[in-house]
Amino acid sequence: MSAGANRVDDAADVEQVAPATGRTPTAASTGQAWRVVVGFGVVSLAADMVYEGARSIYGPLLASLGASAVVVGLITGAGEAAALLLRLVSGPMADRTRRYWTLTIVGYGLTAVCVPLLAVTPVLGGAGLAVAAVLILAERLGKAIRSPAKSALLADAASRVGMGRGVGVHKALDQVGAFAGPLLVAAVVAVTTGALWPGLAVLTVPAVVAMLLLITLRVRARTSAAERDASATSGAEAKTGREPLPGRFHWFAAAMAVCTAGLVTFGLIGFHLVRAGVVATAAVPLMYATAMAAGGLAALVTGVLYDKAGPWVLVALPAMIAVVPPLAFGGGLSAAVFGVVVWGAAAGLQDSTVKAMVADLVPRERRATAYGIFAAVQGAGALAGGAAAGLLYDRSVPSLIIAVVLTQAVALLILFGVLTRTRQHRREPT
Repeated sequence: MSAGANRVDDAADVEQVAPATGRTPTAASTGQAWRVVVGFGVVSLAADMVYEGARSIYGPLLASLGASAVVVGLITGAGEAAALLLRLVSGPMADRTRRYWTLTIVGYGLTAVCVPLLAVTPVLGGAGLAVAAVLILAERLGKAIRSPAKSALLADAASRVGMGRGVGVHKALDQVGAFAGPLLVAAVVAVTTGALWPGLAVLTVPAVVAMLLLITLRVRARTSAAERDASATSGAEAKTGREPLPGRFHWFAAAMAVCTAGLVTFGLIGFHLVRAGVVATAAVPLMYATAMAAGGLAALVTGVLYDKAGPWVLVALPAMIAVVPPLAFGGGLSAAVFGVVVWGAAAGLQDSTVKAMVADLVPRERRATAYGIFAAVQGAGALAGGAAAGLLYDRSVPSLIIAVVLTQAVALLILFGVLTRTRQHRREPT
């Protein structure tokens, strides 16, 4: 695939990479692509420190402002729903307007502004809870706005270095931030003898770093685009942008939604481990950190395998999800730790190599739209699966295990059908 004809949004704020031309890859184009991949990875690292750090104390913060358990659930649940479902709007908008960079910067900007402002809510008296709710929802809105556009930009760069490898490196860096953010907040809260606002205020630092890095990356992308062939947009491409997404994409999304429905949440795993006396409450964050590390490693390994062996590596995902409940809910400490590691690896694979497959299944001009639809479908799967898992867990752990195994058998059948009917969609690095 050629590195040529990559229009980034200058006056019209347009970002577009030309289709393959068959020209020989150059070291310069590959190096530039890696700079974009790593650049987005470091931006995600800093941004994840901000919002994952804040999310780790949303419950205690809202409770301190007078929220009940129901209100906490409504605010955080509405935020997660918005972050997923609104991508159905932001994804097609990105493809239609080609303003990928604008949407990415606006989305990250909302996170960078809203999270540190949560530090002032404890001094606002009766208005604190309402302001906190608005800020939390606005931060999740930022996630919805930027995600499809950023994923499309990342996929364009990753396609020139190996789609699986590029997305995997980005996810590994992202996981570092998800690991470091909650630890930073916990350390600050501990030092300040339990006060929550300093833990939120300190997140201003990674927020500023994320925006500075993103703007730097944007400027360099503009400079690089000026050096490339600017003849990308053709009538054929414009037509492609209006064509429906291929059927195999929808089947793949369905398979991954079933996978997501079967992947029990870490919240339920942590609840069980404490209630069953497997670990102390204080050890649950450490288990979660272990899962995040496993997710980063899985993203790297499966990304390389995806580029070398093709998308068949994804058949491992249903099997991984199926073994989590027997390990996490059915054994002692050793089995639980192994189950958490597998859970983290499955989650990492879902958010990296699976996204590489999405990029390879759809036309480049429809990637943001596809990512928006894919996220919404996964969100529906997560909602249905989370509710079902809770009900089944209360009934009996064996019934939960059986249900997960059955759902993953269905997912595997759908995935097998997609893979056997699809040509290899990996793009050659340039």
